[in-house]
Amino acid sequence: MSIPDFHTIMLPLLQILNDGKEHVRREIIDSLSERFGLTDAERKEMLSSGRQAVFDNRVAWSLTHLKMAKLIENTQRGVVRITNRGQKLLKIPPQRITKQILMQFSEYAEKRNFYLSKIRDKKEPDTNNDQDDATTPEEQIENAYEHLRGNLIAEIITQLKESSPIFFEKVVVEVLVAMGYGGSRKDAGEAVGMSGDEGIDGIIKEDRLGLDIIYIQAKKWENTISRPEIQKFAGALQGKRARKGIFITTSDFSKSAQEYASSIENKIILIDGNHLAQLMIDCNVGVAAAATYELKRIDYDYFEEK
Repeated sequence: MSIPDFHTIMLPLLQILNDGKEHVRREIIDSLSERFGLTDAERKEMLSSGRQAVFDNRVAWSLTHLKMAKLIENTQRGVVRITNRGQKLLKIPPQRITKQILMQFSEYAEKRNFYLSKIRDKKEPDTNNDQDDATTPEEQIENAYEHLRGNLIAEIITQLKESSPIFFEKVVVEVLVAMGYGGSRKDAGEAVGMSGDEGIDGIIKEDRLGLDIIYIQAKKWENTISRPEIQKFAGALQGKRARKGIFITTSDFSKSAQEYASSIENKIILIDGNHLAQLMIDCNVGVAAAATYELKRIDYDYFEEK
């Protein structure tokens, strides 16, 4: 079973509260996870930000929407109970509570229409379009972020494939130095810039002190890198009595190549075009910030009257 969206969560949540008692958020989350039969893995699945579990986030937004409609209320911080309005709704319960149903309550409709007017450039709100907002705002932001990142990765790979071998070598140097390898950029450039020697394009220090050396093979290829290429590189490492190597390419690796690299004694790290592009983004190599957004949440402690 997949993790339910917060439209699906709202009705069972309200039913749990229908006993009229006060309930804390963690108790609600645990009860709902049992009702939906979620596995431990599903309960622990995190948003891509790694800051909150997906299910916890969806329950939190279910609570928010139910409170906006005055179907539940806070009795104190982190504690909620059902209202008379909520109990009345459950006397003839709908199959699921959607935003369309919540729009019948004036308090909810007022806040919802204000929100929609801000994000839809004064277009009339479409209260029937529940499918489009089945995800929480955090999920929508993260989905948009992943979409933009995916497009950026594709653009970077295209640029790398169209670049010269010398420029590709420069990119490899920049990324490795940004990750903390090679000491100074000058030292790293000299090391990686060596001419090919028995399947080895260069060497780089593993740390600034040069306690260990990593051998590098960099291939600006279109075709998939197959097992023989990795075997050749592994043989070159043995010839140098080297223990560690990095094979970087603009393309990808076949399954047999990956299996071979993981089965041999020497440690060979395979970095394909997609992985390299992600490292460039994370290390700010060849990319520039277009915009920065700071996501904030309400500070409930501030509003707590003592």
